[in-house]
Amino acid sequence: MFNAKSKNDFSSESSSGSSASLIGAGTSMKGDITSNGDMRIDGTLVGNINCTAKVIIGANGSVQGDISGQQADILGKVTGTIKVKDLLQLKGGCEVNGNLSAAKLQIEPDATFNGECHMVNTSAGSSKVSTEKKKEVSFELATS
Repeated sequence: MFNAKSKNDFSSESSSGSSASLIGAGTSMKGDITSNGDMRIDGTLVGNINCTAKVIIGANGSVQGDISGQQADILGKVTGTIKVKDLLQLKGGCEVNGNLSAAKLQIEPDATFNGECHMVNTSAGSSKVSTEKKKEVSFELATS
């Protein structure tokens, strides 16, 4: 009647490692986090994030520590180094104090970024960094 799943069905779903993790608004954590799936932080984290997928820091999220991942979208506040293998997006209203390292970088006009930026090129068939170039980035925001 309820189409119940067997134990084998549940164990194969949970072992895939592709689930998303969430630290919700109003939650504070201290310590390092390692994840194989996507991660979203809407609360406060004092510690490092090491993720093999996408990291999202929500508009009310705050991280005091280093972030490492495949991709990242920053909407909240980060104090620390961010290292991303693919695309790093600093969305409007975010505040980043620390160095950035990414293959691709997108910064919206209302984003605040204080630190150095290192653009890395990865070869198409490998995740190994082939060359590293330091680019000087300066932004001037117009006020209305």
